[in-house]
Amino acid sequence: MNKTIAVFGCGWLGLPLAKSLQPEGFKINGSTTSFEKKALLKENNISPFLVDLNADDYINKIDIFLKNAEILIINIPPRMKTGDSSSYFEKMEVLYKRTKLSTVRKIIFVSSTSVYGNITGDVTEKTTPKPVTESAKQLLDTEHLFLNDSTLKSTIIRFGGLIGNGRHPINHLIKKEEISNGNHPVNLIHITDCIRIIKLIISKEYWGEIFNAVYPNHPSKETYYTTIAKKRGFKKPLFANNNKKYGKKIISENLISVKFFDFNTSI
Repeated sequence: MNKTIAVFGCGWLGLPLAKSLQPEGFKINGSTTSFEKKALLKENNISPFLVDLNADDYINKIDIFLKNAEILIINIPPRMKTGDSSSYFEKMEVLYKRTKLSTVRKIIFVSSTSVYGNITGDVTEKTTPKPVTESAKQLLDTEHLFLNDSTLKSTIIRFGGLIGNGRHPINHLIKKEEISNGNHPVNLIHITDCIRIIKLIISKEYWGEIFNAVYPNHPSKETYYTTIAKKRGFKKPLFANNNKKYGKKIISENLISVKFFDFNTSI
């Protein structure tokens, strides 16, 4: 059996994920856009590949990166800015086409709960996405690109807000004069559980599926961030008067109710 996994995007999530897959017997190809980071990947026994989707020679670099891999984990967020004319979907479409020409036949695409847009109430994998932002629309289009190809075994993970390893929304929110929608539920997930979910999909062969991935505790934003600010010694964040609209609560139904996955790390 081919034991090579290509991790496309060895950043905040991709690098610790790649490191955690090695004890399972996998050889890891890791991509980065930073020449300096190649050395870090090599230090961690990850075969480093410089792949920049904005570079002129990126198609050739993709082909080399995917060589001999059986599984591809795509962990490249859109990061689109207002007025950005570049197309995330078009770049993912090129990656998709090169993947079909490679040895890869199993794919995990890291998406986001942002594809559900402004839907309110409980949201499961059965809820029809209604993306609002351009980046969320292109994420959903990319999901369909891989899922609709029966020659590939593709699984989509829609992560909620990512926390852990120095990353937390409170670091941004405390800089705001006022925070809106304090009555809305939080939808967060710790990096430790992100990695556990990806490894579960690989080990159990959960292909051709969609997973919401959010910790199953959903306090209100005001309750949660006020508590976190106090724990970290930050000033109490100021929330605007709550509106009556409830917001959305992301339910990880497929993981919890179908696969019986237990989230380990609280938010």
